[in-house]
Amino acid sequence: MDKRFANIFSLTEDEAIALLDTPPDQLEPGESRYIAASHLINFPTERAIAALVRAVEFEDGSLDTRIVQRKAVESLGRLRATSALGVIRKCLSNDDLYTVENAVWAIGEIGTEDPEILEGIAQLLSQPNKPYRVIIQTLSKLDYGKSVERIRPFMTDEDEPTASAAIATVSRFSGDDELMAGVVEFLQHSSVNARRLSIQDLVDAGYAPAIAPISQCPVSVVFRLRGIRLLATQAMAEGTLTFATLEPILDATVRDSPTTLNLVHEYDQLPALEFAMQELYQTDFGRCYLATQTLAESFGEEVGPAAIASFRNKGHNDYGAHYHLIKVLGWIRHAPAYELFVEALHNPEPQFQKSRAAAAIALGELGDQRAIAELETVLDSPIWDLKYATLLALKQLGATDTLAKAAAGDDPLLQGKVAAIAPSQEAPV
Repeated sequence: MDKRFANIFSLTEDEAIALLDTPPDQLEPGESRYIAASHLINFPTERAIAALVRAVEFEDGSLDTRIVQRKAVESLGRLRATSALGVIRKCLSNDDLYTVENAVWAIGEIGTEDPEILEGIAQLLSQPNKPYRVIIQTLSKLDYGKSVERIRPFMTDEDEPTASAAIATVSRFSGDDELMAGVVEFLQHSSVNARRLSIQDLVDAGYAPAIAPISQCPVSVVFRLRGIRLLATQAMAEGTLTFATLEPILDATVRDSPTTLNLVHEYDQLPALEFAMQELYQTDFGRCYLATQTLAESFGEEVGPAAIASFRNKGHNDYGAHYHLIKVLGWIRHAPAYELFVEALHNPEPQFQKSRAAAAIALGELGDQRAIAELETVLDSPIWDLKYATLLALKQLGATDTLAKAAAGDDPLLQGKVAAIAPSQEAPV
């Protein structure tokens, strides 16, 4: 589990437990039982688990308490608290949709072969207004094949993420791989949520033929790279995929040019520069990629100054736009952005991590030899996409003498890339 954002409160375990056990009407201003329930995922102890169980069982009818219950169930799932399965199971019959959803998810995280619990989850499929996608995913994860015929009707559900999960699960339980084409189709859906979640379903199904279509799906590169890496690592371990076959797909994904994506949006006519620039702030990255391509191809020398101005105005503080502005400036090879790229390359803030890889690619595009020394300093970063992007940039700059440390460790994709660029180099032991 990625804990970069988890431990953001300064509570000790004792303080968090005491706060969670405080009756709501005795809380001091600024105190939050919800924060305590969230924070206890940092303490995998029986004391923390017991406190979370007490929070799940506590009832006073208030909305705040219900919200704390939801979070406590989630935290128990994150802690994989087997001892809490009994109390979580009771939540399956809760009248709060989100508590039920968290309970199903938590059981999936903890894991169980108890047929009564599994059947209890499956029976939710016949009830109205339930979190069907999470239910289906959990039944698949827990390998409850007896639920397949109850899942099958959801393959045509009007909620696309639910339909996607149902298709993937029925395919798995029935052994019919041809059904997976229906999940792949969602990669080009107009809904960004459908596109994102279909990638997860393809990964859960271990469907390696989806690697290339995933690489062309217009969602954040974070979702695509995660899916590709998981599927590729598994397929390479099974001997059904070679790095030579994967390399051009992986290179294109890390470079993340909109020209390599199958965009799902289009403009009726060329928009104004200001409109296209503002589109970089959209939450649907499909629209951002369309704007990036339009800016890079259609506005000439106006783009660079406009992008710098947008960055200084508010883009520096918006991690999505931050990424796309760097990409635009890199694709047009805007030399005055060199210092901006270097700053982004070394940005330590977690929410801006994908901008670091974007900056590496941009520095490679710029062709400024000063960037070589800057790039070499991040070769030993623990951030996978930054390392891979840096390899691409250094190759583009003609500097391949110090690549080996990027392949240190056991990641077959990084090792494969170093070997492809500089076959004579060996990863340090």
